[in-house]
Amino acid sequence: MGMTMTQKILARHAGLASVEAGQLIEARLDLVLGNDITAPVAITEFDKAGLTQIFDKDKIAIVLDHSVPCKDIKSAQLCAQARAFAQRFDITHFYDVGQMGVEHALIPEKGLAAPGEVIIGADSHTCTYGALGAFSTGVGSTDMAAGMATGLAWFKVPSAIRVTLTGKLPPYVSGKDVVLHLIGLIGVDGALYKSLEFAGEGVAELAMDDRFTIANMAIEAGAKNGIFPVDDQTRDYLRGRVDRPWEAVEPDADAVYDQEVVIDLSALQPTVALPHLPSNTKTVDEVAGLPIQQVVIGSCTNGRLKDLQEAADILRGRKVAKGVRCIVLPATQQIMMDAMAQGLVQIFIEAGCAVSTPTCGPCLGGHMGVLSNGERAVSTTNRNFVGRMGPTDSEIILASPAVAAASAVAGCIADPAKL
Repeated sequence: MGMTMTQKILARHAGLASVEAGQLIEARLDLVLGNDITAPVAITEFDKAGLTQIFDKDKIAIVLDHSVPCKDIKSAQLCAQARAFAQRFDITHFYDVGQMGVEHALIPEKGLAAPGEVIIGADSHTCTYGALGAFSTGVGSTDMAAGMATGLAWFKVPSAIRVTLTGKLPPYVSGKDVVLHLIGLIGVDGALYKSLEFAGEGVAELAMDDRFTIANMAIEAGAKNGIFPVDDQTRDYLRGRVDRPWEAVEPDADAVYDQEVVIDLSALQPTVALPHLPSNTKTVDEVAGLPIQQVVIGSCTNGRLKDLQEAADILRGRKVAKGVRCIVLPATQQIMMDAMAQGLVQIFIEAGCAVSTPTCGPCLGGHMGVLSNGERAVSTTNRNFVGRMGPTDSEIILASPAVAAASAVAGCIADPAKL
């Protein structure tokens, strides 16, 4: 029986010739990741278990990104705990204020993820690195603690759904629209503990930033991971970033899939997810005119340079509507500098946006954009659950950077092609 990309990677890291869906394996880890919310829990469990050493100081990354610069005493204490642990074990990849970024944008940027690798992180959106042909998935903080100590983790090998992409994206349609459309089709549990394996000629039409967005939101369909094949775009992205050997995998011709979903990219329209599930999708034309009070452009889903470029193209020469707050959060310091060099930051500020240092803040209702009662936000983040960004009667509408920027200008949900 043939294997999928994910199954091949897991077999290799388990030292097995082959694996099959449902099999329990112990696999070698290439990277263990935590942030300022999850790493302190893992550190507490690490110490409670009496562990005194880590498996490899070069294969652990701790990124302070959720509540930094620290928003309150508790967040400061959590960051201090992470700093002390990183110093105790001389962890190479520790990123603090001034060097940090939103973790799932920073890790690929720093070359810490590569094709064929196995990566776990105590954050559900660790599945982002599947855009590079890696197997990456979120785990609990206890698993992170064990991974830091042993360099190993247990997995149940997932079955897979093949997502075949055809055609080319129309104007103002991006990876966010693709993944929202997919989640709308199969539901938030449509890929529960399965691998979403992307394939087809349409993959080549997606920029790397679009692939990161799609892989990032695989978890929103319940998937264990999302994974893309490695092509020339992937290799171009890795060049100059990853200096260690890596080996990509391809699915076997007779690999078994639970189902196949075919998406014609050329038929897609700008799409949003209405409260309170990422699967509650509508095309923008179906809900245009719905009033909003806030727009957030950023996060591990859509805070990369292409995202900012798309938003700036809409905002150039325009103003954010009266009564709307528009917050722009470049996902890393490098992206911030690139955006400055390209004049994007000036466009945002001249339009009336607030531009922030990298942080996850508003995505989880932490800081830098918490909503008040009854307010509605359009956000390029990945979750719109009840109370995610503020009180339980506030609302989040998930959208692409282009739709978010157009909505900021219009003061309501708006199609960027119709401004």
